Amino acid sequence: MHYRIDGNRLVARQSTFVPIEFLSWPCLRIGALGKGQIQIRDANRIEFVTRESRRQWMLELCDTLLAFYPKGLRKIRERIDRFSRMREQWLRRTDAAKS
Repeated sequence: MHYRIDGNRLVARQSTFVPIEFLSWPCLRIGALGKGQIQIRDANRIEFVTRESRRQWMLELCDTLLAFYPKGLRKIRERIDRFSRMREQWLRRTDAAKS
């Protein structure tokens, strides 16, 4: 174990810092916060790779984001449609009498 819990504190015993382009894409995922957030999928399964350049990694990042955002747009459209239909259903209802 590379950390221990001391009361309500987590104490790291070991960490490794590497440029992000040294992490394999299967170890990473994109989160939908702000302009996108790169997250580690599983800290117990990290794979390091050697790339020719940061440029290569950035091109892969762009390809990943260009695939990610259209999926997000579809989800948002589905949510908008769902709540539009729900709103229409509620507009057709009448309020129950108050006692």
